[in-house]
Amino acid sequence: MTQQTTSLPDSRKKNYIGSSLLFFSIFFTATIEGILLFSLFWAPFNIRYKLGQVWCVIMLWCMKVFVGLKYEVEGLENVDPSQAAIILSNHQSAWETLALRVIMPTQSAVMKRELLYLPLWGWSLLLLKSIVIDKRNARKALKNLVQDGTKYLKEGLYILIFPEGTRSGAREVKAFSIGGAMLAQKSGYPVIPVVHNAGDFWPRYNFFKYPGTIKVKIGKPIQTVGRKASDINAEAEAWIRAEMSKFD
Repeated sequence: MTQQTTSLPDSRKKNYIGSSLLFFSIFFTATIEGILLFSLFWAPFNIRYKLGQVWCVIMLWCMKVFVGLKYEVEGLENVDPSQAAIILSNHQSAWETLALRVIMPTQSAVMKRELLYLPLWGWSLLLLKSIVIDKRNARKALKNLVQDGTKYLKEGLYILIFPEGTRSGAREVKAFSIGGAMLAQKSGYPVIPVVHNAGDFWPRYNFFKYPGTIKVKIGKPIQTVGRKASDINAEAEAWIRAEMSKFD
């Protein structure tokens, strides 16, 4: 079942200037980053990845300066950079797509095919070993995820997946799709569940961002060898729902 809170009008003061500055900083710097990535298409992956990561760091700094948005992380001791794993995280905004690039080890992220329609921005994601899936063809999408995901895991990369498939509302968790858990079952790599409350400060489909501290919690690795995808999925989803309910 989906966990929801009662929807109430947002009485917080709109930060027109800060939100506008953040919007234009993202637009402007993402364009520059895309150009730089394309100009370095020949460079080793670690260099291209570091460039993308630096951009994410800059964006997190802009969020702090322009709208007063910070974050804190609990559970980093559960992350072993030398052991590849599958990250299953809830999805509420664009914030986590940037922040998890900084918080977690080098990773490949699953992205929907429609992002490739964004000139330069979407195309540049291909240079970061992203896994592209077509949601209109679920069988093929699952096959690509397992195939490419296993390949990158063996290379030592983490795989970032948002199993809800789309952004949810603040304090809401949508039902998980089976893709990430199926990758875990087939590959045998552990799952690391991650939960955050970014939606409280960066509401989905909302231009305005609000000051505060986003809380990120990283759970203990879920072992997957010899387990069914449905069991892995249920355990990760249950943990994320339980931890979501503990946020203030």
